[in-house]
Amino acid sequence: MLVSERIGQFFVEGDSGRDRLEYTEYGSGDAWVVLLHGQLMPRRMQQPLARALAAEGLHVVTLDLLGHGRSDRPADPLVYSMTAFGEQVLALLDHLGASQAVIGGTSLGANVSLEVAVIAPERVRGLIIEMPVLDNALEAGILAFAPLMFAARFLPFTVNGLRLLTRPVPRGIVPFWAGIVLDTLDQRADSVAAVVHGLFFGRIAPSSRQRRAIQAPALVVGHPADPIHPAADAAMLAEEMPNATFVRARSILEWRLRPERLNSAAAGFALGCWRTSGRRRHPGA
Repeated sequence: MLVSERIGQFFVEGDSGRDRLEYTEYGSGDAWVVLLHGQLMPRRMQQPLARALAAEGLHVVTLDLLGHGRSDRPADPLVYSMTAFGEQVLALLDHLGASQAVIGGTSLGANVSLEVAVIAPERVRGLIIEMPVLDNALEAGILAFAPLMFAARFLPFTVNGLRLLTRPVPRGIVPFWAGIVLDTLDQRADSVAAVVHGLFFGRIAPSSRQRRAIQAPALVVGHPADPIHPAADAAMLAEEMPNATFVRARSILEWRLRPERLNSAAAGFALGCWRTSGRRRHPGA
């Protein structure tokens, strides 16, 4: 089934001034779903899932958070935080005229989704949480992103050099996920350092107490053998949240390479959120 796709933009006011954010809409209607990307990745990574959900009748929006993709990338670490990202999602909903949405995301996007549910629970119809970064991910996260922050800050030619190499490659001639890797490597050193710095020195996720208070129905997906996003974090989150269901992916690449099962689970969950007015547990996938 073909669905319409439209690119849009809006602006948010912050300490650095007026920043532009870009998004893509898939489908139409009032059953809104917002999908968020992983850290330093573009919103295009959620395109396959967005198209699958829109084909089921959902109105899906993918957003480039500040510092990512085709949105503005200020080099000030003070503008980057989970709370700021959550407020950007709420600004998107206001811009679209959507009073509520199912909010979902991967890695960074999963944590931002939780943030939205804490700061504006009345706007969240449900949550699709893939690979949250919580208590068990601390050491691996430091090992993965601290060297990147130092390289971007003190050896900027390493990051900017990759940008010079990857930007000229036409995305249309490479496989989809190779293109996403190329887009992720298309970074500016000053903004990369600012994003990682801002997130390192703020809270990574709502506290356990806050997570336990989230009443929205949630679908939580964890991956086996993923050191930065341990399945234990996803399982713990599903236990903490009173209306959550845990789904274990068969591998770290299942939703990328063989997405049918998890796409179906996500579509069924999101449609269920919009078919019911009350909060209830979604049956396991």
